[in-house]
Amino acid sequence: MKPIWVIDDDRSIRWVFEKALAREGIPYKTFSAAQDALDALEQGAPQVLVSDIRMPGLSGLEMLQSVKQRHPGLPIIIMTAYSDLESAVAAFQGGAFEYLPKPFDVDQAVDLIRRAIGESIREAEGEEARETSPEILGQAPSMQEVFRAIGRLSQSNATVLITGESGTGKELVALALHRHSSRAAKPFVAINTAAMPRDLLESELFGHERGAFTGAQTMRRGRFEQAEGGTLFLDEIGDMPAELQTRLLRVLSDGQFYRVGGHQSIKANVRVIAATHQDLEERVRQGLFREDLFHRLNVIRLRLPSLRERREDIALLARHFLAKSARELGVEGKRLSAEAMNFLAAQDFPGNVRQLENLCHWLTVMAPTQTIEMADLPAELKLAGGKTAESDWVGALEREVERAFARGESGVLDTFAQAFERALIGRALARTGGRRIDAANLLGMGRNTITRKIAELGLDGKSAPDETA
Repeated sequence: MKPIWVIDDDRSIRWVFEKALAREGIPYKTFSAAQDALDALEQGAPQVLVSDIRMPGLSGLEMLQSVKQRHPGLPIIIMTAYSDLESAVAAFQGGAFEYLPKPFDVDQAVDLIRRAIGESIREAEGEEARETSPEILGQAPSMQEVFRAIGRLSQSNATVLITGESGTGKELVALALHRHSSRAAKPFVAINTAAMPRDLLESELFGHERGAFTGAQTMRRGRFEQAEGGTLFLDEIGDMPAELQTRLLRVLSDGQFYRVGGHQSIKANVRVIAATHQDLEERVRQGLFREDLFHRLNVIRLRLPSLRERREDIALLARHFLAKSARELGVEGKRLSAEAMNFLAAQDFPGNVRQLENLCHWLTVMAPTQTIEMADLPAELKLAGGKTAESDWVGALEREVERAFARGESGVLDTFAQAFERALIGRALARTGGRRIDAANLLGMGRNTITRKIAELGLDGKSAPDETA
């Protein structure tokens, strides 16, 4: 095994780690400055890297960013005496394996390092677990709120209800909540309750005893037992049948359950994270979902934004998915032209992030050249997108008005009205070659009106002088 690197400008902290790791028989190397560790990376990477966050010179977060560019699979544990939320979120966003606030228990720190070693070994062996848990990407303010919530919940075992449209990445968030919790070393088990046939769902969740029903030739452990000590993710919980809602409520209330056909109660040490794209309050009002179960699940609500609410992330996600598809297919990565990227950024994507990922995979396979042009996009997307593009200027205008308000501007009506008129009259004049009468007809205004507007807006250079006499 390669050594563990510990980076801290505090000699006493380095000494504590040296003694603890030596006692456990774990090889180590310590550094007093982040730059020294970066220089040493030229000779090879460690098994795990543990770094302070605030040091003279290069900070731990700056080093984290630099190391992740060269060694994206290296587990990095960030520690700090400043256990503030912003630092935790920044560490997680930067790809840190875990966040360790000072002062810390030495045994806890060693256990965390052992977990990171396991992660490092799995990365080296190329296990599929890493492939099924991609990082969550997003720079939009709404996604920053999600990251902050994950940071806040990192030390909690509370039940979480994740809401959001289909395809927004609810399972990825559930997995992130698990990986940054104290249960990270235990299993993460997911089940889509809507995709499972009703008569099999009970057995899937709680298991069954031999002979419990026709075909039950052996005892089977259910998802609750498989997730023991870890996290159980129940996707599309809003579609769960009424009789199973009752059983689930009992587990959440008593912490115990029975296998189908069993008589021995089994204790469940499982954190439940549920997700739905439906309005559970409305389903409660309709009598389709138990109100008491809703309140049991709705301890902490985490809403994921749709992709149309975070359009600024579309370019980031598209580049990520194109690169991912290229790696999976073993081909050279493709990129979107500026026109194609702008077009995608204007789309609503009703299927959200999942739809964008599928599109990028399709483009990686089907686009004939390395640069993806508008002509390479699927015809059905361009057909549906035409309607979006025609009306998207209203959304753009609304966003610009909001930005003006945020800047503290007032009297914006005149400012935007003049810009609107300048754009309309300018385009009309360009279309008619500067002929004012024709431009006025296009716009539905009189010649005298357009002449006055041209002068007021400073558009005289766009008209033909011989037309104004």
